[in-house]
Amino acid sequence: MSKRRLVITAVLAGASQSEVARTYGVSQGWVSRLMARYRDEGEAAFEPRSRRPLTSPAASAASVVGLVLRLRQELAGQGLDAGADSVGWHLTHRHQVTVSRATIHRILVRAGAVTPDPSERPKSSYIRFKAAMPNECWVRKDRLDNSGTVTLRVAGRMRHIPTGRTHARTPVILLVHDLEVRVINAATGELLRELTIDLTRDYQPLGRPPGPPPNNTKGEPPK
Repeated sequence: MSKRRLVITAVLAGASQSEVARTYGVSQGWVSRLMARYRDEGEAAFEPRSRRPLTSPAASAASVVGLVLRLRQELAGQGLDAGADSVGWHLTHRHQVTVSRATIHRILVRAGAVTPDPSERPKSSYIRFKAAMPNECWVRKDRLDNSGTVTLRVAGRMRHIPTGRTHARTPVILLVHDLEVRVINAATGELLRELTIDLTRDYQPLGRPPGPPPNNTKGEPPK
């Protein structure tokens, strides 16, 4: 039997609170508070109260949760990337609300809007794009690497398509039709780059018209 139950039982049996306090080695004030709780809560007083705070200051406000879920729905409905990074971008730039990626992801998971995935995927889990037939139109979601470059397999070789370091780690949508490629910011819809793949090059440099270069046909990156 718990000490709380013994103390309450003894007081209810007619013992004074000071006597019970001495018998069980507790303060008279503790006995007084315990009996007050018993009068208010009944048998719940037999068990210790939870130490969990009544409020959680770190919990996201209901308005922010609602905004995150609404943005997620809007982006998905427009066919844009609707992950935590994209939702965070729109929160910051459209609503002047700053929420960490982890918090956004947690909100989406709790609402059942996404299936939890590991934050880091092994390289073997990424599927390289490859068109099965010529002149086909393809759409692929991807993310630019740390240099702002995305890789695409065209004509049996990997083609590296830079967009500029300012776009590093940006989620993108690739629209591919034969050799014509468009790289679009998945969060904003902004066209980051449009090009015709130069089959003589693995690296598709920025800053020149599409098509084979006049002097360099060895597929080497510009110096």
